[in-house]
Amino acid sequence: MNATERLYLPVDGILAMFDSLTGHYLSHTAHPVLQSTALTPVLQHPKVSNISKTGMGIIKTVKGRWRQQDKRAVASRSSSSGNRQVSADRLPKRSVDLLELGLTKPRNCHRIVVLGAPRVGKTNILQRFLGGEFEERYEPTTEDFHRKLFHIRGEAYQIDLLDASSERDFPAKRRLSILTGDIFLLVFSLDDKDSFSEACELLSEVKAAKAKLLKMKSAAIVPAVVCGNKADLVAQRAVSRSQVEEILGEDVSFFEASAKDGSGLEGVFRALASVGGLPAETSPSRHRLLPILAYRSLCVGQRGRRGGRARGLGAPCAALDPLARRPSFTSDLRLVLGSSTKRSKPEKCQVQ
Repeated sequence: MNATERLYLPVDGILAMFDSLTGHYLSHTAHPVLQSTALTPVLQHPKVSNISKTGMGIIKTVKGRWRQQDKRAVASRSSSSGNRQVSADRLPKRSVDLLELGLTKPRNCHRIVVLGAPRVGKTNILQRFLGGEFEERYEPTTEDFHRKLFHIRGEAYQIDLLDASSERDFPAKRRLSILTGDIFLLVFSLDDKDSFSEACELLSEVKAAKAKLLKMKSAAIVPAVVCGNKADLVAQRAVSRSQVEEILGEDVSFFEASAKDGSGLEGVFRALASVGGLPAETSPSRHRLLPILAYRSLCVGQRGRRGGRARGLGAPCAALDPLARRPSFTSDLRLVLGSSTKRSKPEKCQVQ
């Protein structure tokens, strides 16, 4: 292989990669340097400076294509929840935390922890709460974290939703999720007795963990709702309402629902709001979804107004944070230890 070929082949490799990214041939591109490099045979030993300029031009063009693809992907995620298309250049650079931004109060920030056996429909129930549709295809959930922001009667609310499915075999991680939760949704399938037994065990674990955190001698009464999903499968039903009510007692709200046809879910969402001290308008049927930027502008504008005349005006609305990520385990541990030391002397971590 001569010197000319040794210099020509690497450029061909880069050009092939560029073709795969752009979806068209370089013969149709307007970049003159790329055209001359790809289509004109190298008849003499090229100068090193020329190759460097050509390579830099290709790299800059490819990077530009990558940036455009990333922006389109972020904008697509933002619009997939029913919002209008928003320019990716104007999307928030990171997750929107209303408490950090000073747009809400600590009492208006809540975390809902969803627990239950696999394949009982936890993900689809969450999607219904977020305003999405039922997904027929089942994919095991490792961990889902969502953030829904509300603006109701002049006040901003932040609700984090954690589906801790991956923590089923990791008691310490599950315990940490329980200790950081404010409201609990326990889901089982009405056609599966074992899933109901697991939901009962999880409820007992939640009560015991909260009691230990609060230094109570008996099991704590926690804001929890139990949902028997798949009520549409009447012929396959294996758990009766009387059995559930007899075991759960009167301390826990129980609802039968179907994530597939949506029946009964309104009662579940209203109960979650009631036990957690949230406005009834947090139920999906009681508010409209906005793009995240429109919601943020609304909160900022509301905070900038003086006087109380503007409070309460406007229909309840909400937005989904497309960049929401679960806080680190370190942050959750600090939250747990902080809540413990407020009530008593500093003590060892409760997550063993």
